[in-house]
Amino acid sequence: QVQLVESGGGLVQAGGSLRLSCAVSGSGFSINAMGWYRQAPGKERELVATITTTGVTNYADSVKGRFTISRDNAENTVYLQMNSLKPEDTAVYYCHLEVQRSMLFSIDYWGKGTLVTVSS
Repeated sequence: QVQLVESGGGLVQAGGSLRLSCAVSGSGFSINAMGWYRQAPGKERELVATITTTGVTNYADSVKGRFTISRDNAENTVYLQMNSLKPEDTAVYYCHLEVQRSMLFSIDYWGKGTLVTVSS
């Protein structure tokens, strides 16, 4: 059983910072990648940042230079450091985990989301 629990969301003034955390529980699985997605009001869910097992990162163009994704040494927690926040960053942020279950099959897990609201 795998569970993801996000935390760190809240209300912040434009230009401020927040750090989101995603704690992963469970064992006996192989992680391919972890990441953060977000869904703004009236918009589709979009990729924010991902990090692979080998440490390769990928960011949406809109957050490059402002957001940083990282994992702890035990690789049981993923973080998203968000700096220079803008009102357009307002969204529900979802933690994502991709687990390799077999040679051909992977499983996607999602957290319940944490709300980030940036005021102007």
